[in-house]
Formats: sequence, C-alpha cells, structure tokens
Amino acid sequence: MTAEHLQFMTEAVAEARRAEAEGEVPVGAVAVVDGQVVGTGHNRPIGLGDPTAHAEILAIRTAASTLRTYRLTTTSIYVTLEPCVMCVGAMLNARIARVVYGARDDKAGALGSVYDIGRDGVLNHRIEVIGGVMETECAELMREFFRKRRGGA
Repeated sequence: MTAEHLQFMTEAVAEARRAEAEGEVPVGAVAVVDGQVVGTGHNRPIGLGDPTAHAEILAIRTAASTLRTYRLTTTSIYVTLEPCVMCVGAMLNARIARVVYGARDDKAGALGSVYDIGRDGVLNHRIEVIGGVMETECAELMREFFRKRRGGA
C-alpha cells in the first residue's frame, strides 16, 4: 500500500462521511490524475432523487467536466466500497485506468466479489484493480451506518 493510496483513500473516506452526514449510505470516491484530485463524489441518490447518483458516478462526472473530456484514460478512482455493476459500467465507458477500493461488497461488488466485470476480458476495456486499501476503516463505516439504521445505537 503506497502513501498515495492512503492519501487518496483518506479523501474518499472524508467524502463517505459527508454522505453519512446527509443520511446517505456512506460511500465516497475521488478521481485522480497525475497525483491531483480532478473529481470527488459521495452517495447522493436520496438527496438528488437520482438512483444513479452513486459516489463513483458523481466523481466521474466531475472529473470529466474538470478535464473537459469523456475519456478518462489516465484517471484512477479511489472508492471506499467495491463498485457495483452500474458504476463499473460507467468506468468502462469512461476508460478509467485504475480502481482502488477499500471494503469488498459481497452483495453487489462488480470488481471481484460477485462479478468481475472490469477484469474478466469479455468487454473491450480492462481496469486495473487494487482492493483492500484501508479496508478495516471503510468496512467499519458501512457496518456502523447500518447498525445505527437498524436501531443498534
């Protein structure tokens, strides 16, 4: 685990905490090119009334706007939770180079847990995937959020 991975995952965790403060599932994402943040996002489907407003999608949209291109071929996405099928699909369409994620998602993960869409070789683009960066902290964010939601204060 590199210092760069820790730095950007820490920023993704901060985004996840913003989502939690808004009553959203605490997932955060940061898009990075050449060591610079070009996009950020946190889950906002409830607040925006948009089922596609996942952290990764919002970070990709911001990065594309910042870079003024829809092809993000040199972009890495740091995200606190393994991305779902929708988000990996968007990453493939954007030609994201790398995804670094924190916690596995054994219910909906699409980069190794349930599916492996970004690396299975079926589609025309492959994504480099690094999992488990700050995994304990990222997983605890999710566990604590759902524990509180279920009344386990």
